[in-house]
Amino acid sequence: MHSPLRSARRLTAALVLALSVPAAFSEGGEPSKQSAAEAVTLYAGATVIDGTGALPHPNQDILVRGERIVAVGQHGSLAAAREAGVRTVDLHGSYVIPGLIDSHVHLATPPDAKRAQAILRRNLYAGVTAVRDMADDLRSIGELTREARAGEIPSPDIYYAAVMAGPEFFADPRVAAASYGVTPGKSPWMQAIDKDTDLREAVTLARGTLATAIKVYADLPPELVAAITSEAHRQHIMVWAHSAVFPTRPADVIAAGVDVVSHACYLAYQLEPVMLKSYEDHTPFHDELLAKNGDDPVIAGLYRDMLKHGTILDATGSLFVRYDAERKTHPDRKPLRCTGPTTIRLVRQAWQAGVPISTGTDDDGGVKSAWPSVYDEMFFLAHDVGMPPLQVIRSATLIGAEAAGQAQDMGSIAAGKLANFAVLSADPLKDLGNLRSIRMAVKRGHAYPRADYRPVTKDEMGDDDD
Repeated sequence: MHSPLRSARRLTAALVLALSVPAAFSEGGEPSKQSAAEAVTLYAGATVIDGTGALPHPNQDILVRGERIVAVGQHGSLAAAREAGVRTVDLHGSYVIPGLIDSHVHLATPPDAKRAQAILRRNLYAGVTAVRDMADDLRSIGELTREARAGEIPSPDIYYAAVMAGPEFFADPRVAAASYGVTPGKSPWMQAIDKDTDLREAVTLARGTLATAIKVYADLPPELVAAITSEAHRQHIMVWAHSAVFPTRPADVIAAGVDVVSHACYLAYQLEPVMLKSYEDHTPFHDELLAKNGDDPVIAGLYRDMLKHGTILDATGSLFVRYDAERKTHPDRKPLRCTGPTTIRLVRQAWQAGVPISTGTDDDGGVKSAWPSVYDEMFFLAHDVGMPPLQVIRSATLIGAEAAGQAQDMGSIAAGKLANFAVLSADPLKDLGNLRSIRMAVKRGHAYPRADYRPVTKDEMGDDDD
């Protein structure tokens, strides 16, 4: 019988080979961008909102060679732009922001390549150039990642997690769907962990999937959350976690040193006198436990600890607010763990405390959505939380890049970084709704004009999205 480690090595070899094969043609039959690796394009005269939180830079030129930005400067100031062979795209009157990042998606639970590609296409043509996949069948995600990276499909780049959870979690039917053909909890991308697990081998197996991070999901005690995090960091892989890994409280998750915590709502469980014993217990948080007025002092302590550890919050607030609102017309729906008002309070307190917040959605929007869900999360941060548009854009770009461990290559518009940006016809700082004025997305130097976008269809998305 083959060992798990040998299986992981075989999966790693297949993924590495797949990721190394160049694409000859794009989806539309055009030569891939690799054939024009040294093509030089000047995007001229735009107002640049660079993603760092700095004020806009008017009348800027962005010089792109191949996949990367080589220079940014005042219009007409870039000497290299005057060389022969430089193609110019006139952006006077337009606004450029870094490519958006959705830091919480699920693309393969269970795998459905047609649906996933439709969601990814909708994302890219709306300016989303990277996503963070948070728990899926990595056999499917690995192929989507390769196709996106090679330019074979119109898609953001994908950075993904391998899951670790307690044995009880692997009775969840979603796990069986994402591990088809493998005993749940025994695949390298979804591992059951207990006190007898060899964590060095478990982390090695997870790394063999080419995952960016390990996601600490559920049903683990504090000592195992800390041990997984320590071993993962020793092996130079990030750790993404639910903000409460029931029965582990949020304070213990943060103290373990994880890099990103997901779901602001779960932080509220720090206030529960008796912590839920398992992830499978969906008892909602008791809203009356929060301080009646102003900031809650216990939550304030969590945010101080997050700032101390450099922990990013993947809030997913719009999902909770929308679902809570929909329950008023669909009272038969089970409540989520937090109400909309509680979620808003928690995220607003995090922002006011200075905690970095990324724009994760945990929702694909379905066939009726013309725009990606990350827009909803951005509108939530602006309209419900009160974050200024400049800071919302930073959350959706630079903080998202940090959450994915990719800030060295993306998240802001600067020389040396990937040419990932969106061109808008109207100012998003006056109204974030102007995100919908997108003219084109540019990912790794390749332009995707909005006029070329083909909307998702019911056939692609499935019959469940009526």
